[in-house]
Amino acid sequence: MASTDLLINLTGIAKHFGEGETRVDALRAVDLEVKAGEVIALLGPSGSGKTTLLNIIGCILAPSEGRVVLDGEPVFDGKWLRRDLRRLRLEKIGFIFQAHNLLPFLTAEENISVVLDLAGWPPEKGRERARQLLDYLEVGHRAKAKPALLSGGEAQRVAIARALANQPRIILADEPTAALDSKRAQLVMDLLRKLAAEQQACIVTVTHDEKIFDRFDRLVHLRDGRLSAT
Repeated sequence: MASTDLLINLTGIAKHFGEGETRVDALRAVDLEVKAGEVIALLGPSGSGKTTLLNIIGCILAPSEGRVVLDGEPVFDGKWLRRDLRRLRLEKIGFIFQAHNLLPFLTAEENISVVLDLAGWPPEKGRERARQLLDYLEVGHRAKAKPALLSGGEAQRVAIARALANQPRIILADEPTAALDSKRAQLVMDLLRKLAAEQQACIVTVTHDEKIFDRFDRLVHLRDGRLSAT
């Protein structure tokens, strides 16, 4: 595997909260590699550390120990190696959540282009990129609709478009199909697999949704803060 194909490389990741008798070890010595084009699931019971691990990959939460390398760039090794974590997330990472979290006062197109405004894209190029993504995800006809007028499936596709706006190679999804019926859930996962292949991105998904397990390349289990793969 070429180093450029390895998009997530975690080594010895630990995370604890509190100290002494009240200390809770959320993650213990986690090693994880995810390569370009790969779609993996993070599985485990509530409290097993899934969301904590996703937040560390997303540079939202600092680990207590370990090293984080994203898309070939060391970003954490005892401390953050980047001063501007917001810029890092804009450059490298897209987030998809169970709730679409679209801004209700913006149209579908504007919900995407606002991300590109923050990333410094010229306004017209940002709008063009937004329209391209909406067309790609087959919701271009809803570009001028606000979230309240979108169906659940349409809103989730707009949220996916927003996550992809700045062409990140690392996409993190937290229960993205929990609110969808079986057919829509499988369509969303098929779409994410297509995106991973075509854009040479990787996708890490926290899920309890057994009906989509067959859509993943790997199932990675967290138990008591430790990782095991199947």
